[in-house]
Amino acid sequence: MPEVIFAGPAGRLEGRYQAPKQRGAPIAIVLHPHPQFGGTMNNQIVYNLFYTFANRGFAALRFNFRGVGRSQGSFDHGAGELSDAAAALDWVQAVNPEARACWIAGVSFGSWIGMQLLMRRPEVEGFISIAAMANRYDFSFLAPCPSSGLFVHGSEDRVAPAREVMPVIEKVKTQKGVVIEHQIVEGANHFFDGKIDELTQTVETYLDKRLGKKDEAAA
Repeated sequence: MPEVIFAGPAGRLEGRYQAPKQRGAPIAIVLHPHPQFGGTMNNQIVYNLFYTFANRGFAALRFNFRGVGRSQGSFDHGAGELSDAAAALDWVQAVNPEARACWIAGVSFGSWIGMQLLMRRPEVEGFISIAAMANRYDFSFLAPCPSSGLFVHGSEDRVAPAREVMPVIEKVKTQKGVVIEHQIVEGANHFFDGKIDELTQTVETYLDKRLGKKDEAAA
């Protein structure tokens, strides 16, 4: 898994990239939790999501937002981080010009960034949002949500309690043919401590269902 450095809006961004074995493979980028609360691309959930996609034939990238690790710049309260994510997607697309499709996965703060990027990039056909803090960040921009995807929360999440988040997500408008699924991992907190295997299995099951129908070559 090569370490990569690519240009971002505020300077160099540090990432890890897994090249696909087949030309034209879909792309996946994984966005990490809040930089000011210890979030990095080496977060265990981010790491597992990265390999979940890579093991299914995707061109997979995870990277550090500005000011994290060896990425240049400083925290920008979401606006700059969204620009970083766009630059990351641009970079993977440049490396994989024949890519047929793209997925975005995000964890907590990264989920918020990822969903904003999804609204700006019509090539994104699927998303995975883990522990989305819809109680703290405004997700009303998903009107309508253009792509099908999966939201996952822990039943014991005290940062973004499922009982507060689910009604917000359920109000998200969808276009015809777009399906948003919700899954709860029982006993899991916001960080899925001790429940990452269950979380990973939930995501894998969802991906295999989607890919089996839409992208046999990548499964």
